[in-house]
Amino acid sequence: MVFLLALAAALANALTSVFQRKGIEAASPATTLRFSLITYAVRRGIWLAGFALMIISFLLQAVALHLGRLSEVQPILTTELVFLVIVLVAWFGFRMGGREWTGVIAVTAGLAGFLAFADPVEGTLSPPLWEWLVAGGACTGGIVIATALALRGPRWWRAAMFGTAASISFAFTAACTKVVSGFAASDLAGLYRHWQTYALACFGALAVFLAQNAIHAGPIVASQSTIVLVDPVASILLGVGLFGDDLRTSGAWGPLEALSLLVMVAGAVVLAHSPLVAGLKAGSDQYSEMLSRHSGPSGMSDATCPPPA
Repeated sequence: MVFLLALAAALANALTSVFQRKGIEAASPATTLRFSLITYAVRRGIWLAGFALMIISFLLQAVALHLGRLSEVQPILTTELVFLVIVLVAWFGFRMGGREWTGVIAVTAGLAGFLAFADPVEGTLSPPLWEWLVAGGACTGGIVIATALALRGPRWWRAAMFGTAASISFAFTAACTKVVSGFAASDLAGLYRHWQTYALACFGALAVFLAQNAIHAGPIVASQSTIVLVDPVASILLGVGLFGDDLRTSGAWGPLEALSLLVMVAGAVVLAHSPLVAGLKAGSDQYSEMLSRHSGPSGMSDATCPPPA
């Protein structure tokens, strides 16, 4: 059930990328990082559909984290790139080349290998406050350092550093979500009494803000690659260090897990550099024209586009 929920969240994330990209493709470049971009987007039916899917994805992820382990749910979300390629091929009729096949196979094989070799066993659901302070301090320090490094340097470097900061924020948000989901299951009305609820909101908003800065700062492949690389690794470290998730590391298990994780990350980076994914995220005119040939005109009517088979 945990795997299915995490995979469903990854699929929702992939569809969100398509819907929201379609919804804002005609927005003026002058609206970048301005509130006017949001006001433009909310008038587009297909963008609103993507926003609804984003909420659904968060809820699915929250339930998966409540039932499962941080160190297994977050790596599974890497399959978002796999689903994105599948959606683009099945819905828009694009063709998968050698790069896409290599990335899809590497991500799925690496993820399956890591989960099989690691066989994560869940630890405690309620870490003591001092452990939260240590984990939160480490994540905050990493975010601050990465953000400071992103303030200067070439565009690819700035995008990568903002992406690193965003991925650490996403990882800590997921850790808070896991605990808050447990509180919600037992006392939904009392969520306001727990500091993790406010930490989730703050770090979640920070993650979205930093991700937008990563996209704005430079090439999407730089920001996407670092998010794909850092998020699952940071989540695994939080799962082991904060929640006490037990991974098999004795004997050959440790090297096999590391190799599987490396294969998964390498496959995700390959997909992030794929012309299909990079073109969708970058929003080139040629790519937008290709999307338009396979779908209806932008606007409210796009919300009724048939879902992929």
